[in-house]
Amino acid sequence: MGEPGQTVLIRWADSLGAKREELVPLAWAFVYFFCLLCGYSILRPVRDEMAIEGGLKHLPWMMTATFLTMLAVTPLFGWLSSRCSRHRLLLIVYAFFITNLLVFYGLMTSHLHPEWVARGFFVWLSVFNLFIVSVFWSFMDDLFTPEQGARLFGVIAAGGSSGALLGPLFTTGLTFVFPIPVLMLASSLFLSACIGCVHRLERWGRTQTSHHRPQPGEPLHGGFLAGVRLTFSSPYLLGICGYLAILTMTATFLYLEQTRLVSEYLDRPEARTRLFSTLDFTTSLLTWLTQVFMTRKLIGRFGLVAALLSLPAISLVGFLGIALWPSLAVYVVFSVLRRVGEYALSKPAREVLFTVVSREEKYKAKNFIDTAISRGGDASTAWLVTAVKSLGATATHIAWAVVPLMGVWAWLATVLARQEKRRSVSTLSSATECSRSKAKA
Repeated sequence: MGEPGQTVLIRWADSLGAKREELVPLAWAFVYFFCLLCGYSILRPVRDEMAIEGGLKHLPWMMTATFLTMLAVTPLFGWLSSRCSRHRLLLIVYAFFITNLLVFYGLMTSHLHPEWVARGFFVWLSVFNLFIVSVFWSFMDDLFTPEQGARLFGVIAAGGSSGALLGPLFTTGLTFVFPIPVLMLASSLFLSACIGCVHRLERWGRTQTSHHRPQPGEPLHGGFLAGVRLTFSSPYLLGICGYLAILTMTATFLYLEQTRLVSEYLDRPEARTRLFSTLDFTTSLLTWLTQVFMTRKLIGRFGLVAALLSLPAISLVGFLGIALWPSLAVYVVFSVLRRVGEYALSKPAREVLFTVVSREEKYKAKNFIDTAISRGGDASTAWLVTAVKSLGATATHIAWAVVPLMGVWAWLATVLARQEKRRSVSTLSSATECSRSKAKA
């Protein structure tokens, strides 16, 4: 490449916070997450409408079914990861979910027991969403170092937001021409593209493996419940569990109330689906803009703690707004801003937290935390909200009760950021010592 081309490449890398040699894996990771979340976002508006069509009174049951499914899937994933290489594990996961989509296409076109198919799809997509995203970030945490993660994860997350931005547009456009089951086929095509990205990133990852890191072709070993054991034996991972539990509980309450208000204000399924699709598009657009122009700069200037604190701060203002003005407009604005804070700031920062743990913890413990802990929070919150409302509490009362919890959430964010920095320094020191020993040898 000539001098002008090299100059452009260097400037482009600098604008992304990447080094020149990182541009190729960064591009594949960007495309990978784009395809992943585009495939999911095509289906998300359908799931939200099915939550209403399945009956709001059944939502706690559907969330409980999701949690129980997660409990069943987690040890199965642990068993697979103990026997398969990283590359083969990812291929099995994507092949499984692509097959599921083809099965749902067949069920929906057959029109057999549509109400049960709708409920089953709600549960399946709730599992699918968390599981594939968790596995994706486990892969990223394994490929990139803590220092690289702090610089590059915001850009990679922007790839997902770009996909999430286009997904609802595909949904709106396709449903004017094709019936809803065709969306299953469209989503499966994007998941198939993810497999090609995995191949490319795995090839690059093998060139980055050093003598003090485990070989990517090796299984992770350990028992099928290793993720549970690793999580509850680590104060650091338990802190992440606490942060995620508060996030999930508050998000579930917000989702339940917003869904209830939408069902009261809009009585046509098409209108509700368009509203959900519009909210998804708006969220994805604002998330993309935030990730491109703010995330890396915010973390680079103020550190990981700023990104982790963003969600508690947004939620504090939002719940105060609900407590004072409990209208659909407030719920919608709060929901959009909160999801932007989650996807653009909090999520990339939480993934950096996992770059300083062992490889087994990155896959097994992280998967357990991202799936079972998260969906357990959904189910328990749904039943808790139902119980307190049966005693006469209103959404306003619950919002006031949640406000003090934001202080605990902020404290956990501060502690986790401090521990990640300490672990990162320790990891860097160990790597330096290993390099010196190898040089002497």
